[in-house]
Amino acid sequence: MACAQLIDDYVAGASALRAAVQGMTREQLLARPIPGKWSTLEVVCHIADFEPIYADRIKRTLAEDEPTVFGGDPDGFAARLAYHQRDLEEELALIEAVRRHVARILRAIPEEDFARRCRHNQRGPLTLEQLLRSVTEHIPHHIAFIAEKRKALGV
Repeated sequence: MACAQLIDDYVAGASALRAAVQGMTREQLLARPIPGKWSTLEVVCHIADFEPIYADRIKRTLAEDEPTVFGGDPDGFAARLAYHQRDLEEELALIEAVRRHVARILRAIPEEDFARRCRHNQRGPLTLEQLLRSVTEHIPHHIAFIAEKRKALGV
């Protein structure tokens, strides 16, 4: 399958995120060492909140004919969903479970299904492969910010 490596990279994102926050104390997870930026816990909660949304987009692209999928407001989620009261391990476990679940589905579909399309209300038409690439890049994008926070904290 042409997308086998992409699926492996998608799954590996969860382990990479776990490694990126390894050894951080609760105080360090809650710290905002870079003004105007989220804390590390807020970053992890953001990822955890969007994983089920991404899973829904992927599933709907497979199950429906060119479904419309919708963007979300990450800042609205962060402001209203109690990010600093949430548990790091619970968030990481959710991310890992969702990615394993979706990967099992993706590994079972025929290669031609990666050309199925959805219509994102902000980004326009996307193939399943494009959608998966975007989702796969989400965690590495945020790991760079976590590394920046760790450096600023001297961790």
